[in-house]
Amino acid sequence: MADVDIYGLGPTLSTVTGQTKGLPVHRDYDVYINHWKFLKRSYLGGSEYKRGLYLKRYAYENEGEYLTRLAHAAEDNHCRSVIHTYSSFLYRQNPRRDFGWLEGSPEIEQFLEDADMEGRTFENFMRDVNIQSSIYGHCVVLMDRPEIQVGTRAAELEQGIRQYGVIYTPENILNWKFVRKPNGHYEIEELVLLEQDDRPYQRQGEFFLRKWTPETITMMSYNPSNVKEPFSMVEEKPNTLGKVPAVWVYANRGPIRGIGVSDIDSIAQSQRFLMECNSEAEQLISLTNHPSLVKTNGVQAAAGAGAIITMPDELDPALKPYLLQPSGGNLEAILKTMDSTVKAIDRMAHLGAIRAVETRQMSGVAMQSEFLMLDAKLCEKAKNLELAEEQIFRLFSLWQGQAWDGSIKYPMAFHIRDKNLDIDILKKAAETQRDSATATPNVKAIIDQKLIEILARDEDEMEEMQNQLADNPEAHPPMETPKAMVEHMREMIEVDKLTNEEILELHPEIFRFFPNTGAANGQTETSPQGQENGTT
Repeated sequence: MADVDIYGLGPTLSTVTGQTKGLPVHRDYDVYINHWKFLKRSYLGGSEYKRGLYLKRYAYENEGEYLTRLAHAAEDNHCRSVIHTYSSFLYRQNPRRDFGWLEGSPEIEQFLEDADMEGRTFENFMRDVNIQSSIYGHCVVLMDRPEIQVGTRAAELEQGIRQYGVIYTPENILNWKFVRKPNGHYEIEELVLLEQDDRPYQRQGEFFLRKWTPETITMMSYNPSNVKEPFSMVEEKPNTLGKVPAVWVYANRGPIRGIGVSDIDSIAQSQRFLMECNSEAEQLISLTNHPSLVKTNGVQAAAGAGAIITMPDELDPALKPYLLQPSGGNLEAILKTMDSTVKAIDRMAHLGAIRAVETRQMSGVAMQSEFLMLDAKLCEKAKNLELAEEQIFRLFSLWQGQAWDGSIKYPMAFHIRDKNLDIDILKKAAETQRDSATATPNVKAIIDQKLIEILARDEDEMEEMQNQLADNPEAHPPMETPKAMVEHMREMIEVDKLTNEEILELHPEIFRFFPNTGAANGQTETSPQGQENGTT
């Protein structure tokens, strides 16, 4: 069963009926529904955004003039840009997933290949979950399962009868109720969802309300055109799972349970203001380039090249036609306001250092601060997505009748930086190290490690580059003095994370610092800690 509005493109009760009176909606649904629609349209942009009529109407502007101005208003979609920039950083490295007892099972393999019964892989499914939660502040993933009974597990697998996920946006989440369990955890006890599907009993203009509780699953039809009896019972059945299989996915948690804070809440307001400014600038340019002709009724005249003006002979000179042309001096002020608004959007999103124009204007310290704030923002989002995935697989396992024993690990450090600036700094550090009389091997190793962190695209490539560096003989020159031995040993243990055997393979000369141990006594292993202290 699919929901109505996975991507914010389909109808909702509020858009069809214009109200939710008489419907089982949460007390906060009517409060937030218009705001959610505004956020959705701000993300979609284009004609969908203009249908929201967010452009301010002039006091004496008729409807035709307003709609014409609205059609010509330019809309720069910063909301979509911000959300997709976040998503690109979040999923630059794939999360590490350990499925526990589910690892390699046919059920999990089918789910990972097609998570929603619509062909999306689980990876793409979670990307969409992230985008929808970023738009609205939260969304719900319902782990559902077909009701068909075929008898055996093998037959279910053959027919593709298994769990799948469905994304519900807040517009389609009509009611919800959380309760605190004796263990202190909050669980969803009631969930009412708006749905449309292809069931035989569906009729045009009919919606379905599906109510989940730990005990029952109830399906009601809702026909807004039937004023006397809009509701009718379709089916009611027991909930064999014993709980509501829904996962609340937050972009940012807010003060109200069940309602998240959108990533584009403030940005959408600024985006609307930018459309106002674009419209004002367009109007000003049009009026400046095409001045208005002012004349009396008795004068026959038109503006433009080659126009002829015919005036009565007795016309008062003070009543001669003239062109009314605005100076256009406000245009520069409008453009400056737009530029400052875009910069404000970048600050709110912590993306000022990502955009090329802004990057050239920011100092190195300002850019680094921006990167740190962006990294913290992404880290918080990664934690929320990690928790959501764990809850999804717990429900997946519950449908299988077992407990989840796997783990999900999202990246918690995104290493967002100005690579050119960092490389220049490391280059200068390397030159200083090379020319210094007190140069130490561990400083060079730290520089090499930082270069690897900058150049590596993911953790796997970083590990490969570290291994290549460790295997490079130039990285491990023979240790000539006890001081050099101690410093290099510390570097290999703390930085390179080498084992005793690996250290001995790279530095067989180590035994000459310990004449009473090592190869002379047939030993193949030493204690790095003891070596560092000059003992065996």
